[in-house]
Amino acid sequence: MISDAVPPQDNSSVDRQPVKREQRQPNDGQRRQRFLVLGGGEGWHANQLRSAADDRGCEIAFGTYPSLSASIGPAGGTTIDCDAGSLATFDAILTRTMPMGTIETLTFRLATLHGLSDAGITAALVNPARSLEIAIDKFATLAKVASLGYPVPETVVVQSRSQAIDAFRSLGGDVVVKPIFGGEGRGVMRVRDPELAWYTFSTLESLGAVAYVQAFVPPGGRDRRLLVIGDQVWGFRRTNERDFRTNVSGGGETLPFDVSDEQSTLAKRICQSIGLKFASVDLLDCEGGPDCVVEVNGIPGWKGAQAVCETNLADQIISLLCHQAAIRHEVAA
Repeated sequence: MISDAVPPQDNSSVDRQPVKREQRQPNDGQRRQRFLVLGGGEGWHANQLRSAADDRGCEIAFGTYPSLSASIGPAGGTTIDCDAGSLATFDAILTRTMPMGTIETLTFRLATLHGLSDAGITAALVNPARSLEIAIDKFATLAKVASLGYPVPETVVVQSRSQAIDAFRSLGGDVVVKPIFGGEGRGVMRVRDPELAWYTFSTLESLGAVAYVQAFVPPGGRDRRLLVIGDQVWGFRRTNERDFRTNVSGGGETLPFDVSDEQSTLAKRICQSIGLKFASVDLLDCEGGPDCVVEVNGIPGWKGAQAVCETNLADQIISLLCHQAAIRHEVAA
């Protein structure tokens, strides 16, 4: 699975702070901007984006990754389409959840996104294919963060049970095991028992999966999420008294907090280094030391954040698409 975002959402509502909605229809004769959302066309997030686009006088369509197709004509021109139409007809494309697939289908989907410019498609891509490739890979992301000089948890990635057992011991016998792809806390477990470690790593080896083994960072159940949309950063404090994972889907609670200049700089610098315009950066509380960066999510959900935030975050995302589309049109002109 290549998704680092939220799973398909239901259409249930969420109690949240009231958000301001302002109708911003285009002037007479002005062409409405058209946006495509790839993935996640149903549920709460999709409805938020539809409403925000409508408020700004923009058109929005939702396409699926499995429907992506490409063709090369007799004159050499390339076209790329999906079930929402030709990608050349959109001003900006927002990449959301990419579903499971074979190596071939996943490679093709990313190749089509990589090839937009070569196909003469000027739509702004949020986030670009190369950025997604880094962000969906927890190890590649953490290595990038570490190269910038920010603290991260000790992490070992191996491909065999024996190597994983060695990592478990070297990391103190208290580790967090995660899938290298995926989000929302799915498939994440804390392992402290040697026998459980043996069975866990045996299972991963039998599945042909890598073992992503990370030292547990106490106290657990405490982190800060920095949500980056363009050049703005919002902060959300997440806690869970019953589990070391803070995801809202797993019982975590969320409160907003004022982002410091240092935190804002950290989040923007990390996102800029990866090429992300819309992302989240998660900082773990560390006993006796500075917070450490544990993950960067290139396809973040914002349902829990919106529940405690007065700003209409979907509107900020649509605003980002408008801005990126304008920049692309200037470059193409």
